[in-house]
Amino acid sequence: MPEASVLLAAALACAARGWHVFPLRPDHPHADEDEAKRPAFPNRCTAEKCDRADPRCKAAGRHVGWEERATTDPDRIRRAWSHRPYGVGIACGPSGLLVVDLDVPKHPGDTPPPEWAGMRDGVDVLAALAARHGGTIDATYTQTTGRGGSHLFYQHPDTGPKLRNTTGERGGIGWKVDTRAHGGYVVAAGSTVNARPYTIALDCDPCPLPGWLASLLTPVTRPAYRPAAVALPADRYGRYVAAAIRRQVDHLTSAPEGERNNVLFISAAVLGELATGGALTEDDVYAALEPAALSTGLSAREVARTIASGLRAGARHPRHLTAAGRAA
Repeated sequence: MPEASVLLAAALACAARGWHVFPLRPDHPHADEDEAKRPAFPNRCTAEKCDRADPRCKAAGRHVGWEERATTDPDRIRRAWSHRPYGVGIACGPSGLLVVDLDVPKHPGDTPPPEWAGMRDGVDVLAALAARHGGTIDATYTQTTGRGGSHLFYQHPDTGPKLRNTTGERGGIGWKVDTRAHGGYVVAAGSTVNARPYTIALDCDPCPLPGWLASLLTPVTRPAYRPAAVALPADRYGRYVAAAIRRQVDHLTSAPEGERNNVLFISAAVLGELATGGALTEDDVYAALEPAALSTGLSAREVARTIASGLRAGARHPRHLTAAGRAA
């Protein structure tokens, strides 16, 4: 466990960058990892179980959580870290940060689902996502986590919706890729979890969040289910487009478990090429693919996000059809 002076210095260094910090529980080498990363507030104080015993909650007459308590005030930080060797948590939202958490497998059986076959860890998956969406991964402030993963720090976009946390392939953007933004926090370099240190791997200012990554993380507000039929002309042109839709729906509904999200992306990209070429609309693509995707067990959020991502990919390669139903 680092000495309190080391942890105090780490907290002050974060505050000097404008990052809001708060105490995490002091490290113990045999503590449960999730417990070791929790805020160091008494009585397991949460919004649901706040008994106002904590002085800040009592004074406010309501629950005051870790995000609101996080601070850049050096005096408050010195007072907090003078009591015990608390770990250092960085509240991403108040700090204007979005942190991409690239994890590594935790045990031999922790293997990627078929969609990410061949990927070793979150670094590989993020690289694959960047290639898929025509993006790059810029050098930015980076931490190495206690388990050997990486935290990539980016500036939260100044415009658009507040981005929130995502988790791996469970409604997130990919296996072993989590993100932390509003409502989330990360362990700061200088802290340890289960006696494993978090360290700075690249010390520079966080760069702006890449546009392709911001698009993937932006919540999709489109309704997740619209069963309306796709209206197409009853000519050769319309029959060609209808056949293309049927093929993609068949591919999707017959995809094995673990590959459905990837197949949905490909189908949305294929139909997105036709939509960009004017053969159908984006609403038509959603109307065709959403019901089929939902019937395979994919979540509504996952479906909406993946179709939107596929449409963006397809828009880069528009397909224009002639009246005879052939690509021009």
